Amino acid sequence: MSEKTLTRMDLAEAVHNKVGLSRNDSATLVETVLQHISDALVAGESVKISSFGTFSVREKSARVGRNPKTGIEVPINPRRVLTFRSSHLMKERVAHGDS
Repeated sequence: MSEKTLTRMDLAEAVHNKVGLSRNDSATLVETVLQHISDALVAGESVKISSFGTFSVREKSARVGRNPKTGIEVPINPRRVLTFRSSHLMKERVAHGDS
């Protein structure tokens, strides 16, 4: 398994190579798309990307947790968390190592 991480620059370079936009325009396009996704999630909307997956925000209520080392109960505040659920197509591609 590869330890490589895909970065914004890698995405911009891929757009540059596939679409033919300038490197600056490609970087701007990637930033705009990521900003739009981020804004939608902050507003509490779900973001569904067909054949890839769905990003959504969940509201977690307050609860009582426990410190595993000491066993002392600790209150956990309510919070919002980001979740991702991959599509069946993406799960299959990853499982089979398809490009």
